[in-house]
Amino acid sequence: DLYKGETLAIVGESGCGKSVFTKSFIGMLDKNGYISGGSITYDGEDMAKYTAEQEWLKVRGKKIAMVFQELTLVGEMTVWENIYLNQEPVTCLGRINRNEVITWHFGTEHEQAKREAIELLKRVGIADAEYRYKQYPNEFSGGMRQRVVIATAIACRPEILICDEPTTALDVTVQAQIIRLIKELQKELDMTVVYITH
Repeated sequence: DLYKGETLAIVGESGCGKSVFTKSFIGMLDKNGYISGGSITYDGEDMAKYTAEQEWLKVRGKKIAMVFQELTLVGEMTVWENIYLNQEPVTCLGRINRNEVITWHFGTEHEQAKREAIELLKRVGIADAEYRYKQYPNEFSGGMRQRVVIATAIACRPEILICDEPTTALDVTVQAQIIRLIKELQKELDMTVVYITH
């Protein structure tokens, strides 16, 4: 059971299925993955019964978002494009031919979405956001790239944020900064947070 506003940790050894388990909450299981039984009840609906991508699009990003263990930024795209343009596996949309995330969920115009991208970068602690949003991921440090990944996950203001080993491959000081950032965002956006860790 997951309660509104709480922080829940799912703990287990590497390879035991923690990530696969939580990917079932957003309909992002691998092609050979499926739910064979049980239920995932959220907002009065059993998501385990969802079969169409359109059903998942109502949930993924806007209600439940995920910060993946692997940095999921696309190197050929600017930071702005990584946040707002659909490119698998960006968490807000899944697969809808590069439609813009904010436009899809909220009908935001292109220029307004750019302004919101800058505000998101500021929110996650990126200095000089007005300049840096046009840069590419390879121009950012590992900690800054992780902040962009978090910005991508919160772009649609989800109710639940799943963080899959969000501090992997970061040094201890940066790890503490990322955990602090997630706690601040949880309070600011009134999110429920699920951590996956071993």
